[in-house]
Amino acid sequence: MASILNKYANLLVNYCVSLKPGEKLLVQSSTLAEPLVREVYRAALQAGALPHIVMDFRDQRNIKMAESNAEQLQYVSPLYAMAMEQFDAYIYIRAPFYNRSTQKAYPDKAKIETAAKKKYRNLYTQRTASLQLKRTLCEYPTVAHAQNAGLSLEQYADFIYNACHLYDDNPQACWEEVSINQQAAVDLLNTKTKIRYQGEGIDIRFSTEGRTWINSDGKTNMPSGEVYTAPVDDSVNGTIHFAYPSMFMGEEVEGITLWVKDGWVEKWEAKKGKKLLDRIFNIDKGARRFGEAAIGTNMRIQTPVKNILFDEKIGGTVHMAIGQAYLQNGGTNQSAIHWDMIADMKNGGKIYADDSLIYDSGQFVF
Repeated sequence: MASILNKYANLLVNYCVSLKPGEKLLVQSSTLAEPLVREVYRAALQAGALPHIVMDFRDQRNIKMAESNAEQLQYVSPLYAMAMEQFDAYIYIRAPFYNRSTQKAYPDKAKIETAAKKKYRNLYTQRTASLQLKRTLCEYPTVAHAQNAGLSLEQYADFIYNACHLYDDNPQACWEEVSINQQAAVDLLNTKTKIRYQGEGIDIRFSTEGRTWINSDGKTNMPSGEVYTAPVDDSVNGTIHFAYPSMFMGEEVEGITLWVKDGWVEKWEAKKGKKLLDRIFNIDKGARRFGEAAIGTNMRIQTPVKNILFDEKIGGTVHMAIGQAYLQNGGTNQSAIHWDMIADMKNGGKIYADDSLIYDSGQFVF
């Protein structure tokens, strides 16, 4: 365990955020992830960086929501504010105590807290897009997400470590190879402007003119393994069926099909969870448009675990996200939500770029 966590920490510090001497780092997690946080702290100091650690404890959020008044909810931690404004790197290690669906909701209080942090969320978006703030999101195995995935804690830990190449002698070298291989796809896609996904229940087209495909090679998410862009807002047309189950806002949805015209989701169906779709598509206008289109490439991830950090990277899939676009892609769609939905391409799925076949049955073929 120790050696795996040491490898994990060194990958996060030296590859994902590439810490340099004197750089300020915020590490945020829960007390469940103390073994990994300890190693990240050690690796950051060895890199010459200046690490700051924030660790949530069990029931902290529930206590805050239950007991805080409006003034307390509006208070923003000076460390968080300073990190979003000035720090060089941010590592967020997810290690939840509970499934989100089991948490009591305090919608009115949550709105107050969210409004208070809006300035800093915007700064985070801007500074991560420009790489002024290097950040990575990763996960430490806990019972909550293991149960969500239908796995034992040991099985879930093995799943995470394998997906991150931590069983390899040199995980960083593995990710550097992933980066090189994916860059070839990105370079090709960035010379094209018309994209078409075709597959079982899938026939959807969109334009990427003026937009940028990005190589997600493990530096902003660990694990990663995808290439992604933002479709031109009004260019998406067709039908897409998302065969993989999706978990959003603590609710599970299965068998989503969307019908799209000129970028606008006109109709939607789901085998399970349609009421959630009904609510989400009425949050704001941006929720009815797409903020992202992507291709998952991590062949070490083949089974969905109802966790989007992993599921959107499944090798042999594509995904599209309704809602907020990423600035770094040149995307302009704005929304309060960003929901990735995943479609299987392994059984005959094809991708065309400017009418040329570039992908067949889960593999690039150029």
